[in-house]
Parts: sequence; structure tokens; C-alpha cells
Amino acid sequence: MVLFGTLLAWYLCFLIVFILPLDVSTTIYKQCKIDHEEHATVPTVNPPSSNHTTANSSVAPTKSSPKLCYKPWSYIPDGIMPVFWRVVYWTSQCLTWLLLPFMQSYARSGGFSITGKIKTALIENAIYYGTYLLIFGSLLIYVAVHPNWHLSWYELQTIGITAANTWGLFLLVLLLGYGLVEIPRSYWNSSRHQHLLIKTYFKASKLMTEKADAEENLEDVMEEVRKVSECVKYNHPLRKFIDTILRKCPVDYQEKMGRNMDDYEDFDDKQNTYPSERSLVKLHKQVIYAVQRHNRTRVQWQILLQQAIHLEDVAKNETSSSHQFVHSFPSSGPVSWFNRYVYSPTAEWYWECLLKCWFYRLLSVVLTLFSVAVVWSECTFFSTRPVLSLFAVFIQLAERDYNYLYIEMACFITIFFLCTCVYSTVFRIRVFNYYYLASHHQTDAYSLQFSGMLFCRLTPPLCLNFLGLIHMDSAISHQLKEQTAYTSIMGSMRVLSFIANGFYIYYPMLIVILCIATYFSLGTRCLNLLGFPQFLGDSEMTSDLIDEGKELIRREKRKRQRVEDGENRRREWKERYGNQREDLAARNRSSHEMKETSYSDTVNSSSNRQAKYSRSGSRVERDHMELLQDAEPLDFSAETLADDPLDAEPGRHAGGRYLSMSSSRSRIFDDV
Repeated sequence: MVLFGTLLAWYLCFLIVFILPLDVSTTIYKQCKIDHEEHATVPTVNPPSSNHTTANSSVAPTKSSPKLCYKPWSYIPDGIMPVFWRVVYWTSQCLTWLLLPFMQSYARSGGFSITGKIKTALIENAIYYGTYLLIFGSLLIYVAVHPNWHLSWYELQTIGITAANTWGLFLLVLLLGYGLVEIPRSYWNSSRHQHLLIKTYFKASKLMTEKADAEENLEDVMEEVRKVSECVKYNHPLRKFIDTILRKCPVDYQEKMGRNMDDYEDFDDKQNTYPSERSLVKLHKQVIYAVQRHNRTRVQWQILLQQAIHLEDVAKNETSSSHQFVHSFPSSGPVSWFNRYVYSPTAEWYWECLLKCWFYRLLSVVLTLFSVAVVWSECTFFSTRPVLSLFAVFIQLAERDYNYLYIEMACFITIFFLCTCVYSTVFRIRVFNYYYLASHHQTDAYSLQFSGMLFCRLTPPLCLNFLGLIHMDSAISHQLKEQTAYTSIMGSMRVLSFIANGFYIYYPMLIVILCIATYFSLGTRCLNLLGFPQFLGDSEMTSDLIDEGKELIRREKRKRQRVEDGENRRREWKERYGNQREDLAARNRSSHEMKETSYSDTVNSSSNRQAKYSRSGSRVERDHMELLQDAEPLDFSAETLADDPLDAEPGRHAGGRYLSMSSSRSRIFDDV
């Protein structure tokens, strides 16, 4: 259900990005038809010589000629788009205001039954939405009592939509102002390998602190679970809740608790103080959170370690004269055909050490130009004469020639860039550990649903803001033109003139201040002053964390190198002596079969005695061979020789144990 709700919210938001350009082109075609019909109904006046007629004749042919007003390839018939937008909009609103908040409370609940989780979710949402209902009820009473306001149901619906979009626009400008600066700068910094490596060291130091804190928190929670598990025995009514909690614990902790628990003891034998069901619900919630946080930090540490090793490899290979990319820890798996023929070590060197940085710099410059265009248009989109918004200028130039493909592509690229700036900021936001989107499937249900709620709340005002940038929203541009189907669903903002003529026009200008603050990292510096370590080049704390992270990466590399060297030694040892042991085993089996065949007609006692001597003799030879193999490295493991055919006989210990550590001498005749 979490996956379905989150993907539905994301899908509806991205669906708007693809469908809105088609709505714009269809609206331009309808406006063309309206202008053509109005021009056709105007009576023709024939003054042969008139400057006014001559002046109009230079403008009229663009609208009077029916050849220029043709149907676009993506034309959507009347009646389809309003129904589509109505379904998409109200579905997203139900998700963001009703379903996803309820699912958030349900997922974070520590209840042991569906009924308990639903009850907890209803109580939390009732408290949360009670304030909104109180405010809405007060405004509704005020509107009903006011003598000059006689609002219909449509106008009340428009007020509700306007209020939701106003709240969304407030968040939109904040997130957009950050993304317009941070996205181009992040790509520019990605082209600087040394800067990226230093920042990775800084992240490693912070993540190790978080990882240690998560492990300590998990230990404390598991200790509390152990105490409760030992207190509540197998025949206690609360034992089923304890078993549910234990199933959420890591496997190694489950084994420890299982060994230390005595279920044969009756819970009535001792006068113990047992926990309540409410305390178990709280403990269950703590276990879920602690385990998820521990797994997340552990996976993120492995990912960050891999990134740091790769960046160090890039720094080493930049000075290589062979132009062959060499990895510190090459992959032990088989080489794919792509890496063999396309992404060879030479191609990898040219991409990682030469082309990648220039590609990121070029991409950063292009994104910077887009950001400047967006900031300029956000500050000037209310000006229709002259048209100052760059996006409105591009769309109107294409509208003159009715180049619908260009219109749709320009709209799609613009909306996609705005969505990238806004949604990437949503993915980067981290509110302590309550809202945190982590990669590699390490995001909890609460954060996923919170991101879906933000997507649904931000997309409608983002689309309205885009329509205002291209002067397709009459409430802002004050032009009598054909409205898009999306704007007709949103309702006319003229019902609340102080929002349409004030907030929607002047509030987006704050994006300039937000961009300046983001460029100078004012928010980062404030967090650093408050005690939250942030990456700042001129900070002493940053330098200390970078040195600490560098040492942590070196330690992990040495550990990984020791493990890899041990595996290589085991592999070489097995390749060197494995064939000799197999040949010796085959020779012993053949001699054993020959002796059994030669003495098959003799007395059973003599044949058994001969077989015993032959086996004991072969055992002596094998003992000599194993004594020769005692020069094994110290990191020798029992798993390396587990498939040895010599150790398949009963009464012998598993392969890989040393002769001095086994009991083979005292049990040498056990197989007779």
C-alpha cells in the first residue's frame, strides 16, 4: 500500500508535466479558430486609399488566412481535457490531504493489529486536521454572515482550491529558489574531482558518527527487548506481542534471545511486574525505527565507501601515462561484453579523467542560463505590454507561425526544468531523521509518503506558475484569451482579488532573495553556527572532519585489502594442493577396490583384517600429507576445503581443521 500510494502520487505529478504542453497547444489552436471566426464576421469596408486600412492589412492576414490555422498533431477533442484534469487534480488532493497522512500514521504506528493501527492513525489525524477544520469553519461562517458576499458553491470550491494552491506556492518558491542555484552548482562541483573527494571525506566522518549512534541505539533497544522477553514467558497472554517484536529484530539478536530464554518456566511461578500492552506498542515502534535506521546507515556507509574509493582511483589515474584506468579493487565477477568491447579500461580513463569534467561544466553552464531565465521571468511575468517574460516571448513567437511542435517542446522543457529544481530539493531535504529519502531502498514508509504529499501539493501551483510565465493565465495576465482546460478546473482567481493581484504576482519575486541566500550558503552557515556540522571550506570543524573521514576511508581500505589478500592466498593454496589431494584420494580408492577384489574368496575375518590395514595405511599417508599442509596461512578458513572428497568419510572432522585441533588420532579406528 505504501508503494502504491507513493507511486500514484509521483505518477500523477509527472503525468501533468507531459499533458500540460498538449493542453497549451490545443488552447492556442482554439484561440486561432476564435480569432478567425471573429475576423470573418467583421463587415468588410472598402476605402480605396486609407492609411488605417493599410496599417490593418499588414496585421490581418496572419489571422484571416485559414491556411495558417491548422489543427495540431496532438489535438485533443473538446470535453476530454476538463474531465481528465478534474480526475487528476481531485485524486492528487485526496492523496495529499486524506489518504497519505492516514497511511503515514498507520505505518509509524506500533500497534499489533490492524484495528489498533487504524485507531492510532485516526486519533493522530483528528488532532492534526482539527485545527484546519476550525480555521475553515470560521472562514465559512464569516463568508455566510457577511452581507456583501453571496457566494455560490462554485465560488466556495474556487476559494478552497485557491487556499491549497496558495500554500503550495509558498513552498514552491522556497524550494525553487534553492534548486535554481544548487543544481547548476552541484554539477560544476562534480567536475572538480578534488573538491568532490574532500566532500566525500566530510560525509564519511558524519556518516560514521551517525552509524555509531544508530548501533548504540539498536543495542539499547535490543537490551530492553531482551528484558521484556525474559520477563514474559511462553504461556503469558502478552507473549504473542513479544514474538511479533522479536520477528522485527535482526537475526543475530533473535538467536541470542532464543538461547537465553527458558520457556519451560511458568509465568505464575514468580511475582514479576509485567509490561502493559501500551508499553509494548511503544517498544514495537522503537524496534522498527531502530532496525530501519541501523540498516540505512550500514548500507549508506558501504555506498559512500565505494564512492570514496572510486574518487581516489580517479585521482591516481589522472597522472597515468598509459591511459588505462586501474581500479584499486577490481571486480571479481566475469567481465560483461559492454565492459570488454565498449567501456574498456582505455574508454573508462578518457571518460573519468578527461571528458566527464568538461561534460559536467558544459551542463552546469546550460543549467545556469536556464536558471537566470527563470528568475528573470518570475520577476517580470506580470508585465504584458511590453512582454518581458522570456518564456512568454518564445511561446508567442512560435504562436505566430503556429509551430505546435516547437510550442510543446518548449513547454515540456520548461516544465521539466522547473520540476527538476523543485523535486530534487524535495529529495535533498532532511528533517533530522523523521523525513529522509535514502537511496538503495533504505527509505522508510513515512518519508516515502511525505514525499508523495509534497509532490501532490507542489504540482498544481507549479503548473499555474508556468502558465503565468507564458501568459496563459488570464487571472494574472488580464487578457481576454481562451483559457486552458487546466485553468478552467482551477477556477477564476478573481474571486479573491487580493491573492490574484497581490500574492500570486509579488511573492514569486522573493525567489531573487532566496537565490542570493543559496549562492552564499547562508542557510548552511546558520546550521553550522547552531551546532550542525556542514561542509564549509573556511571552517576549522570542516577541516577536522575531513581529516577524520580520510583516516576512516584508509582504515576501511586496509581492511578490504586484507580480506582480498586472504582470499587470494586461499585460492592459490587450493589450486596448488587441491589436485594432489584429489589424485591421492583416487589412488587410495583404486587400491582399496583391488584389495577387496583379490581377497573376495577368502575368510571374512582375513578380508576384514586386510581392509583395516589398507585403510590405516592410507590414513597414515594422508596424515603425512596433512602435516605437510600445516604451513597454511593464519587466515585459513574451514570453508575453503569443505568440498574435499577425502573428508567425506564418516568419523572424520570437516575439512579445514588443523591436525593439532582435531581429534583424528584418538578416533583413528572409528570407521572399522
